[in-house]
Amino acid sequence: MSQENLPIEHLYFTETNLEQILENLDVVRNRIHPQVIDEEGVNEQFFPSVCLIGLGRCGSNIALDVASLVYDARANYMREVENQEILNNESEFRPMRWIRKHLPLESKDGLKPVFLIEPIVLLGDLDKDIEGRIRFSNQEGRTKFLEEYTKLQIMDLSEVHAGGAGNAPILGQYLAKIILNKDATTFRNENWKQMHSYLVDSCGIKANQSRLYFYIFSAGGGTGSGMASEFGLAQQFSYLSKTFDYRSDQSQMADKRHSFVFEPIFTSGICILPNISGKNVEISEALHINAGRLLTKYISEEWNFSYNEEREEDEVPADVMERIRPWNSMMLISNDIMRYAEEENGGDSDNIDVNTMEKYANQYISQQIFNILTAQAVTTDYDEDYFRRAGIDIAETIRLDANDLFMSLAGPVAVAYAESVVNEGTRQDSVDIDDLFCRSIELPHFNNDTSAIEGVSVLPVESDRYREAIKDYRKSGYDATALNHLHFFKNCSSIVSIISLPRDYKLSFTALNRLKMHLNRLCPNTTLKRYALVIGASANLSLTTLIAKSPCLSDDFLTLMVAYMKRCFARDDYRYTDEIDKAIIKMIQDDDFDDALVDKYFTTYENPAKILDTNWYAIKPMYEKKYRELIDSNQRFVSINDIRLDINNVKNAIKYLREIYRHRISKTNVLTLNG
Repeated sequence: MSQENLPIEHLYFTETNLEQILENLDVVRNRIHPQVIDEEGVNEQFFPSVCLIGLGRCGSNIALDVASLVYDARANYMREVENQEILNNESEFRPMRWIRKHLPLESKDGLKPVFLIEPIVLLGDLDKDIEGRIRFSNQEGRTKFLEEYTKLQIMDLSEVHAGGAGNAPILGQYLAKIILNKDATTFRNENWKQMHSYLVDSCGIKANQSRLYFYIFSAGGGTGSGMASEFGLAQQFSYLSKTFDYRSDQSQMADKRHSFVFEPIFTSGICILPNISGKNVEISEALHINAGRLLTKYISEEWNFSYNEEREEDEVPADVMERIRPWNSMMLISNDIMRYAEEENGGDSDNIDVNTMEKYANQYISQQIFNILTAQAVTTDYDEDYFRRAGIDIAETIRLDANDLFMSLAGPVAVAYAESVVNEGTRQDSVDIDDLFCRSIELPHFNNDTSAIEGVSVLPVESDRYREAIKDYRKSGYDATALNHLHFFKNCSSIVSIISLPRDYKLSFTALNRLKMHLNRLCPNTTLKRYALVIGASANLSLTTLIAKSPCLSDDFLTLMVAYMKRCFARDDYRYTDEIDKAIIKMIQDDDFDDALVDKYFTTYENPAKILDTNWYAIKPMYEKKYRELIDSNQRFVSINDIRLDINNVKNAIKYLREIYRHRISKTNVLTLNG
């Protein structure tokens, strides 16, 4: 699809010269892989299958720390290979200890397995000092890490803007649009042209082997919250434009790396939600409004892409391209998790500092990324009969590669996690699978045996109420009726469960069957349940469950979204009362949806001035002038007014919530013609 024929709604630059894309990819590849020369010459290296993109201060810090943990874990692992001695772990930081404990130190044949995960890590921020902040931070050992972990790349975007987004997502979004609409070949910074080819132009083609992309960002800021969805949309736009390009001229090229081979990519946002509970938290803070904007924008785009019944049956590719959403799914991780973990650990959650919160967030995210990546391994230790006896169809067991995740996960996603130590010689039936499952869905807490943070990433309901529900669940002998009436579980449409085992430990089929029973009872309306069994990637037995779509019905999600709508859309008569709160709950619950009610309460466009303590109409022309200076084309000009959310975003977001609120499946009855 040529640049001229692309739908005008999205004006993202996409390089169409395949030779140029390949040349740029070779530069990036050589930067992240020192050239290895064998007897036949240069041994071509492949891109890692996984890419982490950290955007904004919070997102780039977390992505950097995840990469640091992986690097440190591998360095320590290699030292153990050489020295064969156990290092003293007690002085290490918890996340470091957790990842090291999850390295399989011995295999059956005595050989050391290769460390599984070395993702490419891209860091981007509008702060011109991002490189200085990263390179000269005073963490011990950071300099050596930056020199040796060549898969870490910094996206210097200061050529477009060097001063951040001022905690205003619409400004972050507009600046990202300038960056992504501008011809990448016209940037003075050559590195961006090459990074653009890796991240945007080449996703899905043979020459770029990366298939999983995780965008890490804080929903409450300006830069990350605003930029992340634009970067995701540009990538999806480029990928889908190739999908709908049926020309065969590429197939006649001599170098088959040039051709687009349809291989699904899976992209996910990893969204850090702000605290909304606690003694000193006010929901009206700007970071809550910012987060609410992101959530409203995402589920309205997801509605348009997946559910909108107004689409034409014979919709042409251009129409589909106008309905793209930034990611296949968006994982939600609440900062309140860190507060609950500190509470359960006996600490003073009210005085926990920001740095500690970020470290806990870093640990929780690294755990989940680690488990998702290791689940790409092929399971060969279990035959079909094992799964049959556990009541699981072999077709339900998956490797979590891009295609499986693409088919299994969509929309907002929550994570439930727990793990247990299984020592050598532990009997198969000695692990309490009921307790393991319950711990995975509890309020977040530390596992004292393994240093992991366990629990669910966003609470279904308010914490005190949920704590009591979990107590009832345990007291009743794990009777699911204590929990499965909550929409978080009742309206879940799909589940992916990852069970990770040490190589020498085999989970009994009865334990696996009990796990399936718990999932069936807790989430009775899932359309799809998939299981990934990972052998040998962990020293512990761990359970990760990804819960799709229904997290948008959680208290946190709804509270943040409505807070944004009231602040930035509400008409003056309704802004300071709870009438809108009650009306939106009613709109979700009522059988019929009345569009006129939305028009009654809300204005046509969001008002960005409601989160800025300055004159919006003075800021707007400044940024639009920057756009015109950097992209000198009237046909490609986008006004900042054009990216405001409008009343249709509000309506579509409510429609999405209505759809998930009504989700259920029909039960299969046994039929007979014999009387």
